[in-house]
Amino acid sequence: MISAAFAARQGALSEAMKREGVDLLLVFGNNWHADHLRYAVDFGIQEGQGIALVHPDGSASLLLDDPAECERARSEGLSCDVVFAPALVREAKARLGRAGNRTIAAAPFHLLPYGLLHGDEDLRVNDGAKIIERLLMTKLEAEIACVRRAAQLADEGYAVFRNAARPGRKDYELIAEIEAFFRTKGVPENFMIIGVGGQEVRGMAPPGGKVLKPGDMVTTELTPCFEGYYAQICRTLVVGEASEAQKRAFGVYLEAMEAGIAVTRAGVTAAAVAKAENDVFRKYGLGQYTTSEYTRVRGHGMGLFPDQKPQILEDVEIPLRDGMTIIVHPNTYHPDVGYLVLGDSLIVREGGNENLCGTPRELFSVQ
Repeated sequence: MISAAFAARQGALSEAMKREGVDLLLVFGNNWHADHLRYAVDFGIQEGQGIALVHPDGSASLLLDDPAECERARSEGLSCDVVFAPALVREAKARLGRAGNRTIAAAPFHLLPYGLLHGDEDLRVNDGAKIIERLLMTKLEAEIACVRRAAQLADEGYAVFRNAARPGRKDYELIAEIEAFFRTKGVPENFMIIGVGGQEVRGMAPPGGKVLKPGDMVTTELTPCFEGYYAQICRTLVVGEASEAQKRAFGVYLEAMEAGIAVTRAGVTAAAVAKAENDVFRKYGLGQYTTSEYTRVRGHGMGLFPDQKPQILEDVEIPLRDGMTIIVHPNTYHPDVGYLVLGDSLIVREGGNENLCGTPRELFSVQ
């Protein structure tokens, strides 16, 4: 059964192809770069590689090089034709050749297998980024409904995380409880990392067996998925009572996040949001901790992938548009207390934004 979000995507993609004069769109995907493929044919690839060939009328073929993935795609009742293609590039090129003298575009162009673009002078494939990437960033209302539900699940998941955080427990025990909770809610995927400790902690990672002890800060980001769409929440808690240093540090992050959220609206750039966050750190003499040495981004887009365009950085001049879904999170290292995180998911609107996270913006304390 086709979901409301996918039906809306099909219509938007068809219109975009017709507008750009594209007769055939080739969409590539694998497990790490799955959002383009999912947008086009509503299949979340897990193993191997896949190529979808999409026509402006909405018809499509999905070529998969993994037999188990092919079987799973057929069992899901996709609206496209599913083809097992162990020689994926050869099969795709043969089909493109049979397409004749048509305008062909492909995305994401920089990730295409080498053989698709070389060795055949008669096969001309253009970069199709402008057809699909804006669609990935700017969500339709049916898509936003899925992101909103994912954000609700993130709130519920963080409540479970707080209750699970107790002295003597190992970090992977916390994550096991979260994953079990999400599975009972029908969440198929959740991107999650964690940090446990103090001044020595410089980031978050998969669990490594660290034991929670009094005074530790426990940082995490939860990113559950609903019908293919992700939303994220970032929060920090302290095992026991927070120290004065931890409280002071948290105040900087709270001020920075709220500064970023305050300027988030349609028409401003991703750079402006990052600058609003970073200016708070600079005000407190912490500007060096906004650099790539200590942090990656000040937020990012979300949707059919947990971390997509636009990246919230001071050199990213992508304008925010109504319907974009992003997270603002000034996550970075603090020299007095260690790595600290705080972030909320937002929908960008013309006059501002809609915050999707209901969890209080607090430095939580668990006994």
